Amino acid sequence: MANGWSTVSVVGVGLIGGSFALALRKAGFRGKIIGVSSAATIRVALERRVIDEALPLRDAAAQADIIYLAQPIQRILETIDQIDDCVRPGTLITDAGSTKAAIVGRARERIRRGRFVGGHPMAGKQSRGVAEADADLFYRRPYVLTSRDEELEEWVRRIGARVVILNAEEHDRLVALISHLPQLISTALGESIAQADGAAKVAGPAAIEMTRLAMSPYEIWRDIFSTNAGPIDDALEKFIEKLQELRERLRTDGMGEAFDCAAAGARALRGVELL
Repeated sequence: MANGWSTVSVVGVGLIGGSFALALRKAGFRGKIIGVSSAATIRVALERRVIDEALPLRDAAAQADIIYLAQPIQRILETIDQIDDCVRPGTLITDAGSTKAAIVGRARERIRRGRFVGGHPMAGKQSRGVAEADADLFYRRPYVLTSRDEELEEWVRRIGARVVILNAEEHDRLVALISHLPQLISTALGESIAQADGAAKVAGPAAIEMTRLAMSPYEIWRDIFSTNAGPIDDALEKFIEKLQELRERLRTDGMGEAFDCAAAGARALRGVELL
């Protein structure tokens, strides 16, 4: 069971990959953690003892019991194309990509010797890089897996996360609503404030909180938009319809009902977060 891994290879030792390595250590993993990343990232990862050693991709893949792909989405897709012929039979390959259908589909085509389980930890920070890695990053956060794997699920629980099993398409539909749409709403609000003379001078906590995501770098989101365009478009369409409903209610007595429903949704989110 949980003692079955002796070597973990983390491909992309940034915030998520580095945090996964640190979380494993905190949860009791006593094996070797290999890092695959840029020279600058590897230097910091070794200094902080996030990883034990660094190797090129194929060498790291050949030694691993589990390969954890924590790169940007397009890089994950490229890595999946490169590693199957060098892994040992049965090696677990998983990822931390923010969309799942494209990655799981590519793995289904390319992975033969290893076995693939798509993953997405619903956790992060505004800051990036291995210097921001945190052993508690996943604590009490949902961690989506696209298929069952007893050993992986046990380690996800041991690092403090909450396992959620969803197929890739359902995952992408839901995260379009609860993750990708909030980014676009924050972006639209931030852009509107930037284009309105004097707005920033009178902005209070609400505007500051709602525009936090607007500071996210576009290079992270480019791959998300390109691999989940359909579900995001559907979420946007429904949200625009909701805004239009609110606009129509401004001059009626129906706004209270909308506030009550919204408050119930907000309480439900917070209730799940506390589980």
